[in-house]
Amino acid sequence: GFHLSGTVTEPATATEPEMTYKVAISFDRCKITSVTCGCGNKDIFYCAHVVALSLYRIRKPDQVKLRLPISETLFQMNRDQLQKFVQYLITAHHTEVLPTAQKLADEILSSNSEINQVHGAPDPTAGASIDDENCWHLDEEQVREQVKLFLSQGGYYGSGKQLNSMFAKVREMLRMRDSNGARMLTLITEQFMADPRLSLWRQQGTGITEKCRQLWDELGALWVCVVLNPHCKLEEKSCWLRQLRKWGEMDVCPLEDGNYGNELPNITNALTQSSGHSQDSLARPRRTVFTRAIEGCDLHWQDSHLQRIISSDFYVSPSYQREGESLLFNSQGQPLWLEHVPTACARVDALRSHGYPREALRLTVAIINTLRLQQQRQLEIYKHQKKELLQRGATTITNLEGWVGHPLNPIGCLFLTLTEACRLEEENCLEISDTGDSKPPVYQHVPVVTGSQDSGESYLSLALEVALMGMGQQRVMPEGLYAQDKVCRNEEQIIARLQDLELDPVLVQTLRKQCILLLEGGPFSGLGEVIHRESVPMHTFAKYLFSALLPHDADLAYKLALRAMRLPVLETTAPSGDVSHPHHLVSVVPSRYPRWFTLGHLESQQCELASTMLTAAKGDMLRLRTVLEAIQKNIHSSSLIFKLAQDAFKIATPADSNSDTTLLNVALELGLQVMRMTLSTLNWRRREMVRWLVTCATEVGVRALVSILQSWYSLFTPTEATSIVAATVMSHNTILRLSLDYPQREELASCARTLALQCAMKDPQNCALSALTLCEKDHIAFETAYQIVIDAASTGMTYTQLFTIARYMEHRGYPLRAFKLASLAMTHLNLAYNQDTHPAINDVLWACALSHSLGKNELAAIIPLVVKSVHCATVLSDILRRCTMTAPGLAGIPGRRNSGKLMSTDKAPLRQLLDATISAYINTTHSRLTHISPRHYGEFIEFLSKARETFLLAQDGHIQFAQFIDNLKQIYKGKKKLMLLVRERFG
Repeated sequence: GFHLSGTVTEPATATEPEMTYKVAISFDRCKITSVTCGCGNKDIFYCAHVVALSLYRIRKPDQVKLRLPISETLFQMNRDQLQKFVQYLITAHHTEVLPTAQKLADEILSSNSEINQVHGAPDPTAGASIDDENCWHLDEEQVREQVKLFLSQGGYYGSGKQLNSMFAKVREMLRMRDSNGARMLTLITEQFMADPRLSLWRQQGTGITEKCRQLWDELGALWVCVVLNPHCKLEEKSCWLRQLRKWGEMDVCPLEDGNYGNELPNITNALTQSSGHSQDSLARPRRTVFTRAIEGCDLHWQDSHLQRIISSDFYVSPSYQREGESLLFNSQGQPLWLEHVPTACARVDALRSHGYPREALRLTVAIINTLRLQQQRQLEIYKHQKKELLQRGATTITNLEGWVGHPLNPIGCLFLTLTEACRLEEENCLEISDTGDSKPPVYQHVPVVTGSQDSGESYLSLALEVALMGMGQQRVMPEGLYAQDKVCRNEEQIIARLQDLELDPVLVQTLRKQCILLLEGGPFSGLGEVIHRESVPMHTFAKYLFSALLPHDADLAYKLALRAMRLPVLETTAPSGDVSHPHHLVSVVPSRYPRWFTLGHLESQQCELASTMLTAAKGDMLRLRTVLEAIQKNIHSSSLIFKLAQDAFKIATPADSNSDTTLLNVALELGLQVMRMTLSTLNWRRREMVRWLVTCATEVGVRALVSILQSWYSLFTPTEATSIVAATVMSHNTILRLSLDYPQREELASCARTLALQCAMKDPQNCALSALTLCEKDHIAFETAYQIVIDAASTGMTYTQLFTIARYMEHRGYPLRAFKLASLAMTHLNLAYNQDTHPAINDVLWACALSHSLGKNELAAIIPLVVKSVHCATVLSDILRRCTMTAPGLAGIPGRRNSGKLMSTDKAPLRQLLDATISAYINTTHSRLTHISPRHYGEFIEFLSKARETFLLAQDGHIQFAQFIDNLKQIYKGKKKLMLLVRERFG
């Protein structure tokens, strides 16, 4: 039969009653071609009821009654039976069928109706004709709706995952050779092209979002797969080509590299491994995400050599042809396939995707044999040029098209093809482990089937080899953020897959062999001795290689990782090897290096590699030395070197065991380098770095501390040296931590004092006080520091600094020195009449109180300075009041006699102060009256009351004050309301 119908019952649930659905399925040549179900569910997949009916028919064929097509049954009936059949049918379904029956009857009875022009009648239960197209049923409307919905969610709510699973569905259809695969991809693409965000992004000139960009990449790659179907018809291909061109010509169509302009060569051009690259690359055509698929339409599978490669494991050249050069076979007679590598890999992907895994494997082996041969030849070329290239220290030879990060993902494709052939499918491989992650795949060695003598190779070792070859390929960093980011992402994906491989002796041998080839490979290898200045760095790859090799061949591991530490784009001196594509040269000119958008990430990877080596080299002085030298030579960022120093320190000082001195010394040396690098540049982490360095030096021991104290000027600013370094070294905690004996403590203290005096000389303003503090315990050093302060006081120091040191001196029991410094401070100060809240007022009051306590002479010495510097009446009256309250000289300086009498304001030195205070009040009054507003009148009257108190301290004070008030009334008689208030209070 070709038509299956039945009823499916869905049992009742807690919330839903039992439901029965009518299902009808048409099928043709083992494919379901259409479905209808009463449930009305819309999805790109069949509903559960269609699946249930299909499975019932597959599992219990004998339970399903097989009938002839209905046309055959009708043929066996006579006139009466047919009449009866039709009338019963109409009666059973009269509401639905009657109008149709009436219409058909009218048409049959009309001689010239369309129905009478056709011989016979349709039969839905009969099969299709042999020429009819037969394909699986696909609900196209549903595909459109779902893609539209997922795109409108912009990558949120897991829509990216949903779209990826639709792509996976397309791949599955291709693998089952279901012609709906291309149809479904067309529907998906139409919705992608209709995404309203495209024109928005284009108008704004912003790039497509990262998530969306990856979906477009997959879309482009799938189309390459579709057009490379080895068994598609020509008319299908030309139909796809028309569609792809139409999409590619739309101005919203995303570009291949995510930015405008791209230097990658055409997919069908074999890439010459030389710098003879076309000069017209500036006039490059626009390359969209569909360009590679469009180019792929030009490729065919008719080449007889290619056909032989993919159709037989035993295709080898006759043994008599193995002498001399051949483009078709290597010297062992194995076939080669000399096509542009990414294109050849796209063929492999197409074979894999269209359900030809054996063929894909055979072509992969031919590609790898070709790559090996190229590697061999490049090695020979390099041996001839080695001397000249090493002298130049740079190379112009590099691949303009990298295989890692390439839109066609050639290396990933070969690796997957090979590892899929080696996967151990365990029974429980679908079980999820406790952590919720699926278990990593388990691989076994499967020998390579070849026609020549047993090579002893396995597909697994080839997978490792090709991944290493591809990752180690020297290539120029592509242009643009997206392409550069893709290089990093693709590299990480390949490494993640490599980490799934258990390295047994066979794989270790492959790894060692390939690493040696990469090291010797000259300019064709990213790990060769000379590379191009703009070569993609190898840090991430080398970190994997280092960890993988270390247990098996430590020397090789270090050699490789040390070689990979370089980052030539940051070396200003490196000559830029001329890659003759102009835009790279243009980009070098404006800045120090071309626009490497991922530079921050690359530098952190370089740092990771160094950190991995440091950790591994713990305890091995020689290895640590070489790693340290590599860091100092290649890492140019102070914050990254600081991070390495911190890493080394952490590893060297485990909480549960003794410190490792070798690594501690490396941490210290890196720390010292950071200090030197950041000494003259501003760095917001500088304080943290300085504190860390002292901690590190303390761990290393007393010699390290002595050393940093002695060479402070090349590491720290004077302020850092005194306030952080010396202060921490001399702290109680440090002494305890190091459990030092007396001579050691003295040595440290002596170094700290020397440093303090040097810093005080160099920067007295900021270091004098710290220097005095550090020198307290040594009389000579202390005197020297004090002398430095006195010498600097007249020129280089502010009154705040001097007052601070003066107070410190008083606190230390040197009141006369304190007085001297306070007097020097006063000469730098100037307080205007209205600065009655100035922060220095407290210092002035303290200085006067100090002088007063020392005696009449000191007070007489400071008052002229006060009078000269302070013009603020309230401050002067406050000083005057304090000086008249107690007798001077109460500090009791030995050898001095004090009269114990209060001082009179009529006599010197207070007379001078009183006069100055009165004249300050007079001046301030006039100043305030020039711009006084009525709301300040009350405050002004209070000010005059305070002034009167001061006037009255003079012998003829009341007369002076009365004259002063009369004077005011005369001058300011225009301010009637104010003068009224003055009369009320003062008469």
